[in-house]
Amino acid sequence: FVSKLVTKYKKEIKIGDPMASDTLCGPLINAASVRDYEEGIAEILQSKKSRVLIGGNRLGNVGPNFVEPTIVETIFTEPFVQKELFAPVLYVMKCTSFEDALQQHNKGSVHGLSSSLFTKDNQRVWEWLGPNGSDCGIVNVNIGTSGAEIGGAFGGEKQTGVGRESGSDAWKQYMRRSTCTINYSTELPLAQGIKFGSD
Repeated sequence: FVSKLVTKYKKEIKIGDPMASDTLCGPLINAASVRDYEEGIAEILQSKKSRVLIGGNRLGNVGPNFVEPTIVETIFTEPFVQKELFAPVLYVMKCTSFEDALQQHNKGSVHGLSSSLFTKDNQRVWEWLGPNGSDCGIVNVNIGTSGAEIGGAFGGEKQTGVGRESGSDAWKQYMRRSTCTINYSTELPLAQGIKFGSD
């Protein structure tokens, strides 16, 4: 799998003008982001438990804020895995089973915006989507994590943030909501059916 992934990176990721329809990877937003990328790569290169399989360089010949899409083979316990570089860096980690991968995904990461599972096993799909599945705000099956459907609520969990915006939650930001209760009986009931007095 990893060797196929590296081959795909080499052959199919076009870096260049983000307005061109065939470009898959454009520039980072500014010079500070490029510095964050370079510092992140430097930290990875110092690790004895990780290695860069492809990428890891600045592409000054393409433009001032361009960097190489990078694949890093590593483990969940590496400190740099917990940092968001906001750059095209993919961490590949080995797991012993689906259950091991799910546990590492939920407990081994402080991030929780978006996740993806690629499978044809329906049981795994519902485990992934269910209450004990992926601890992310956006949970996908057989589709990547970049971006989100425009009609869906957007937001994360854990250190990525809480709450949702857009989608079905967007209209709630523009209104004041009230909880309304109507009693049609001639009695005055108390909340939750509480009764006072003695029999």
